[in-house]
Amino acid sequence: MAEPVERPSNEPLNRWGKWKDSKYVKRGNGPNDRRFVAGSAVLGLVVAAGAVLAAGPWDSGQRKAEQDRAVAQERAGGAHHGRATPAVPEPAPSALAVLTPLGATAGLTAPAGASGLKAALTPLLDAPALGTVRTAVVVDTATGEQLYARGAATPMTPASTVKIASTVAALSALGPGHRIATTVRVSADSRTVTLVGGGDPTLDEAGLRGLAADTAHALRDGGTTTVELKYDTSRYSGPALHPIGPNENIAPVSALMVDEGRLDSSDRGPAPRTADPAGDAARTFADLLDEAGVGTRSAPSSGRAGAGSRTVATHLSKPLSALVERALTNSDNDIAEALVRQTALKAGRPASFAGARRAVTDRLKKLGLPLAGANLADGSGLDRGDKVTAGLLAALVALAADPDHPELRPALTGLPIAGFSGTLGSRYPATSRGTGLIRAKTGTLTGVNALAGTAVDAQGRLLAFAFLASGTTSPREAESSLDTLATTLTKGTR
Repeated sequence: MAEPVERPSNEPLNRWGKWKDSKYVKRGNGPNDRRFVAGSAVLGLVVAAGAVLAAGPWDSGQRKAEQDRAVAQERAGGAHHGRATPAVPEPAPSALAVLTPLGATAGLTAPAGASGLKAALTPLLDAPALGTVRTAVVVDTATGEQLYARGAATPMTPASTVKIASTVAALSALGPGHRIATTVRVSADSRTVTLVGGGDPTLDEAGLRGLAADTAHALRDGGTTTVELKYDTSRYSGPALHPIGPNENIAPVSALMVDEGRLDSSDRGPAPRTADPAGDAARTFADLLDEAGVGTRSAPSSGRAGAGSRTVATHLSKPLSALVERALTNSDNDIAEALVRQTALKAGRPASFAGARRAVTDRLKKLGLPLAGANLADGSGLDRGDKVTAGLLAALVALAADPDHPELRPALTGLPIAGFSGTLGSRYPATSRGTGLIRAKTGTLTGVNALAGTAVDAQGRLLAFAFLASGTTSPREAESSLDTLATTLTKGTR
């Protein structure tokens, strides 16, 4: 496939999340901004010191407090009353007092400003390993100041960094506490049972077993011991196969599946996938229903529950916040596609590739994000038709860091931690200055490499960044160059 077309633009844009005079124009929150940034700095530094063993995302006290606040905002209509909002937030307090006891600041002073970053980042972006087209944006999340930009409005193939857009849209539309339901319905005459998929790709055999037990209990109470079994996948529409075709990176997209359609014991990464996830789930459910004392007359068949049927069993997924974290940490394509379809359903659109694209785009537009040149062809980033700009990715990360949007925080807490978790677990050696201070989503396709997330600099500022490269020929060398760029953000001047 041809390389993404470079569409450079030197025109400044002029709304929050868009570019104007080298700054984001956004509303600050003074002390709240500072608390989040300082908290993020301390979190990163403690991880770097080894006080937290990060095998994956965790439910921190900070995030729980933010979730409580998000719920309170929803009940109050999201309004903020009785709080003055300064036009320009005060700078974040320095984290040097924390860094010094940890021994992480030897030789460092305050970080370089925009001019220093330009001098440091520009030659690194010119590294041959980054291919033929490279774009970058760095933003101070506390003040909204754009510290560095190169090709900020150039649409690029994002690979898996598009999952940041997918998760932000889902969190914004549904809230972090949303759960996906799988249900069982029984006909009015109790002769037909229908397993109804809600779109939870993380449904497992234990969940099916619970559904079977509850269903059998309801049926036995009425004296029924044999039923016809159907399964309903109508919640999703459109093609089940991703445009890349059958692939070990993603199962056919279905509203009903068990363990993401994996045929081995893995829970992340590539794996052999079933070609019929819904049928496999229904057959497993039939076996479990039989174990629970209710037999089936024949093999399960596809179909909807009839009029007058009633729900007798429900299984709920983990909260959306946990699904988002898993999707980002492990770069989980199946969950990402499920999240954008849940966003589509919330918007009243078909839960298909096309419906999800429109729903996610509409949701991000409502958030005021810079969508010029964007094409969100899928939720996972496997589609080379995806196009985003470095400006959009940095704006998404900055918005997730905004204290006015605690509901978006899982889009940050789920980002892999350099040297510790997920797809960054092995990319930063223990001696790297970026270890523990960088949280970022990776993106890799043949000839495409990307990295977008946050970095804590030597003064404790939380920086949002996005680096995109196309035309790369060595994934390992490209990743090393991207990691060097991100690490540079954590350094101060000597």
